[in-house]
Amino acid sequence: MKIMSIQSHVAYGHAGNSAAVFPLQRLGHEVYPVLTVTFSNHTGYGETRGPLIAPSDVAEVINGIEDRGAFPTIDAVLSGYLGAEAVANVVLDAVERVKAANPAAIYCCDPVMGDVGRGFFVRPGIPEFMRDHVVPKADIVTPNQFELEHLVGRSVTTQESLLEAAQELRSVGPDVVLVTSALTSDTPEGSIQMACVTGEGSWLVTTPMLPMTVRGGGDVTAAVFLAHLLTDGPQVALARTAATMYAVLERTHAAGSDEMLLVQEQDSIAAPDEVFEIFATS
Repeated sequence: MKIMSIQSHVAYGHAGNSAAVFPLQRLGHEVYPVLTVTFSNHTGYGETRGPLIAPSDVAEVINGIEDRGAFPTIDAVLSGYLGAEAVANVVLDAVERVKAANPAAIYCCDPVMGDVGRGFFVRPGIPEFMRDHVVPKADIVTPNQFELEHLVGRSVTTQESLLEAAQELRSVGPDVVLVTSALTSDTPEGSIQMACVTGEGSWLVTTPMLPMTVRGGGDVTAAVFLAHLLTDGPQVALARTAATMYAVLERTHAAGSDEMLLVQEQDSIAAPDEVFEIFATS
């Protein structure tokens, strides 16, 4: 498959395209990375260097890809953190043009806005713009539980309400909803869950919760899920994504690393050991 990934870039560590591109390539896909920022490191370190890329310059890179005749061959567009409405509009314009050139192409949006315990970490106005303008244009969305709650306008506390919220989100546009980092009253103690909801059904997978915080995990999750969804469908995508992410994070935690060990654990990207069973909920 060929995927255009429009995201941030960091030189040190893994976030945005620096987290998403390698897994996509390791899974055998051609990637056209389009950068929205180029930073020394992710902002979780408290200090970063490097420029934001002007939306007009982001658009020019996309125009250049179109000039090469690539749009009819692109199977998917992937986006992550969108720092401003202007960048989001560039992404939506690119999605519209790619789909005009290839009606079978899909748009996968990781609606990065915030997380439990941190709240929103994007500037005011972005959560509403994401909800009202970006998510309805997506075919696949991969919110965490906090972001899902914002997108549907209510809290999620049980497995039933989680799945209902995902179905409600599907009603505004996306066909596939992957909820990452889900914790409800029904989640087994010491565990964390992911849920995938589509028109074909809904499934849950449960993995052990590791005592760690890692940046860029959501970027890898969205990329790996998209890659497997394109080739193998939602159930396989959910199982393999869970297996890959747990293997990468477990290795990272064991090593005491602040950054994901994506390269060292690349075999778990290419051929994950599917040790976590998925359960159909409908």
